[in-house]
Amino acid sequence: MLINKEYADKAPDHYNFWEQHIKFVVKEALILADEYGADKEIVELGALLHDVALISEVGTRSEHHVNGKIISERLLKEYGYPDDKKERVLGCVLHHRSSKHAENLEELCVADADIIAHYDNIPMCFVSALKFNKLNTGSVAEWIRYFEHDYNDLSERTKLTFKPRYDVIMDILFGALL
Repeated sequence: MLINKEYADKAPDHYNFWEQHIKFVVKEALILADEYGADKEIVELGALLHDVALISEVGTRSEHHVNGKIISERLLKEYGYPDDKKERVLGCVLHHRSSKHAENLEELCVADADIIAHYDNIPMCFVSALKFNKLNTGSVAEWIRYFEHDYNDLSERTKLTFKPRYDVIMDILFGALL
C-alpha cells in the first residue's frame, strides 16, 4: 500500500492527498460533527480513511468507497480498533460519496465534508473536473453545473449552513455569468 508521499512522488501531477484534500475533509467533518452532535472519533477516523483506496491505488476510482472499506477494515482490525466502533467508521468510508446514502450522523458528516472540502481547495476542484470529469475548458455552463452538482449533493441540513459560503464562491468564480 502506498503512503501519501509515495503517491505524490509517483503521480504525474504530484497530487498530495493530505495537503490538497484529506486535511480539508477532516477539518470540515469535525466542524460538522460539533454542529450535529456526532461522534467526533468516528467522524475523524472516517474522514482520514475515506480515500485510502485512491491513495493506495486499489481498484477503480468509481469503486474506491467499496475498496476503501475493505482496506480500512483490515487496518482497523490490525490495530485492534473496537469492533462496535469499527463498523461505524467503515460506514463512513463506504458512504462518503453522497450524504444521500448516509445511515447516521457520522456518515453524513464525512460525506458532506468530502464535498465541502472541494470548495476549500478550488484549484484541486478544477484539476479534478478537468482530469476525471473531462469538462470542456471553454464551457462556463459545464463548470457551473459541475460546482452546482457538488452543492446539490450535500444534505439539506448542510446546504442551509453552507449556502452563504457557496454563494460567495460561485460569485467569485462565475460572477456575472450566473
